[in-house]
Amino acid sequence: MSSLSIVRTRADLRTLVSNWRRNGKKIALVPTMGALHAGHLALIEQAKASADVVIASIFVNPAQFAPHEDLARYPRQEAADIESLKAISCHALYAPHVAELYPEGFQTRVVPGAVAARLEGAFRPHFFGGVATVVAKLFLQVDPDIAVFGEKDWQQLQVISTMVRDLDLKIEIAPAPTHREADGLALSSRNAYLSAAEREIAPNLKQALDKIAETLTQAPETLANVLEQTKAHLLAVGFGPIDYLEVCHSQTLEPWHPGHPARILVAAWLGKTRLIDNRGLD
Repeated sequence: MSSLSIVRTRADLRTLVSNWRRNGKKIALVPTMGALHAGHLALIEQAKASADVVIASIFVNPAQFAPHEDLARYPRQEAADIESLKAISCHALYAPHVAELYPEGFQTRVVPGAVAARLEGAFRPHFFGGVATVVAKLFLQVDPDIAVFGEKDWQQLQVISTMVRDLDLKIEIAPAPTHREADGLALSSRNAYLSAAEREIAPNLKQALDKIAETLTQAPETLANVLEQTKAHLLAVGFGPIDYLEVCHSQTLEPWHPGHPARILVAAWLGKTRLIDNRGLD
């Protein structure tokens, strides 16, 4: 277990980063909302392999929650998170208060384009603007060389990658594979909301994506039918409603046409918990 620098203000963050820069360090950032699990820790391990020093951020971003969503309920466990970061020798934690990112009078926001409009964007129209704004703020405050994001939030990864490209930000965006439980369920802080019975049902989501991929690899012309059959299966085993289940172009997230790179994306409710997942179509 190593020492962990904990900073909570922009001033202290700038001092830390300036010291690293003077010593020629390559800096990686792993943004999180806390409630760290093995998936987050895998992102940090990947960052450690790509940079000299790694700073993880923990900030539950109010800008990406609608009034009816679970901002107050979102799991917070900073003390446990700090111990987890120490255990894997993360170099620093940036855990700012809201005013450090959204000071009084704050009014400028990032507005993502078409890549944010469908899927999550259709059901949560506020979401990606809040994500893009806070990530841009973190990039400007931390000034990393590389930032690591998980592929579980595939659309978010594309929104951020597009923002970095469009705004000419000198940051490398490094995707990290989705970290899963042994039964295939993608790790998420919201999995803690699942009851024991719902947890038994949850792996059906990944199994459904695998079945779609297997079918479309052999018969892409069956796309519409296989999606409808899969939705019916998920409803039958206990999911519902299903916000979306689509096969999209991997980068633009427009509807997929055979011959183009593809990603299968799903968001479905299991009880009171909304689960998302995705996988590539080989």
